[in-house]
Amino acid sequence: MKVIEYRKIIEECAIDLQLPNEPFKVFGRMIINRNKEKWSYETEMFTEAYYMTFPEEEYSFEMITRNGFALGAYENGSCIGLAIFQNDPGKYMYLYDLKVNKEFRRKGIAEELISSGLKLVRSLGYAGIYTIGQDNNLAACKFYLKQNFVIGGLNTNDYKHTKQEGKSNIYFYLD
Repeated sequence: MKVIEYRKIIEECAIDLQLPNEPFKVFGRMIINRNKEKWSYETEMFTEAYYMTFPEEEYSFEMITRNGFALGAYENGSCIGLAIFQNDPGKYMYLYDLKVNKEFRRKGIAEELISSGLKLVRSLGYAGIYTIGQDNNLAACKFYLKQNFVIGGLNTNDYKHTKQEGKSNIYFYLD
């Protein structure tokens, strides 16, 4: 069994911030409802699934460390997973990005990046973490719920007047 190491990304391995985005399957949507101060959801499965890849980022080590920190997951010295956390004026630090190389997905790596990040976030005085999932990325939304995040908000306006019009952002919080 191969050992995965989790550590804060330092300047000497800043190149690891450029971990490429890889395709993921889009197969359904999470539909959010709020009734009497309680969030709930249902799911809608698409008749045809498709694959999507987020655009590549050009993360700068200076910008990441000025605004927060990044954690990497490493196998044999190679970065196979990345979590970027950004400071926020509220009591929750923002999990800005979370990704794992395709061949390493579904092996607990993203879960450990969140868990390790949560410990660091709490040591900085935050109550927890929040992140955002697109409503049409059902796998990601269900993943966050499985990690004990709770739904804390919905923004239906972020994608208006863009090529992605019709999508909404779901806010997830973890204490």
